[in-house]
Amino acid sequence: VLSRCPAGALALLLGTLLWAPWRALHGAPLAELSGDQDFQLFLHKNLEFTRKIKGDVAALQRVVCDTFQLCKEEELLLVRQDLGIGQAPLEQCHSRTFRAEACFSQIRDGLRAYHGSLAAVLELLPGHAGLVETLQLDAANLSSNIQQQMEDLGLATVTYPTEGPGPLPTFSSHFHHQVGGFFILANFQRFLETAYRALRHLARL
Repeated sequence: VLSRCPAGALALLLGTLLWAPWRALHGAPLAELSGDQDFQLFLHKNLEFTRKIKGDVAALQRVVCDTFQLCKEEELLLVRQDLGIGQAPLEQCHSRTFRAEACFSQIRDGLRAYHGSLAAVLELLPGHAGLVETLQLDAANLSSNIQQQMEDLGLATVTYPTEGPGPLPTFSSHFHHQVGGFFILANFQRFLETAYRALRHLARL
């Protein structure tokens, strides 16, 4: 089920949070795990995995730019307001009261959301189905990795209420579909940047 925020003030707020400079996280309850070899291995492996996914998203962004001449987000903001495509939240990974279970849960849920929303990109770029399907598989695998690690660490699974509509929006035109694909990829890239920084922070504790 796709978990996205509606367009408007909330989406803008979440976008601002995700672009904000990374702040030092205090009170992380993982001091007892920081020296755990299995936990460190998990973090470093999934940092590399996240970097790989970011590269694939960037490759698809270049395809959208080259194919549809949709390259600059600021030129499409007015169209975005009509689409109802928001950013999967990660505010628990920014919070100064950072809790691993809350951050991990939001990363896991966001990856599941983008796995679903990439279906719109798959429809838009049938000639690049292999790359889109690989990206979907990688998002699902990283989500599963995080879920398994949470269980292994005995971290509580946190489920946040879904904000906004669940299914993908119905695009009223092919152009809206193109812009929708553009913003799904742009939002996913921002999401991955924040998730990467959170994992890197945990690896340095």
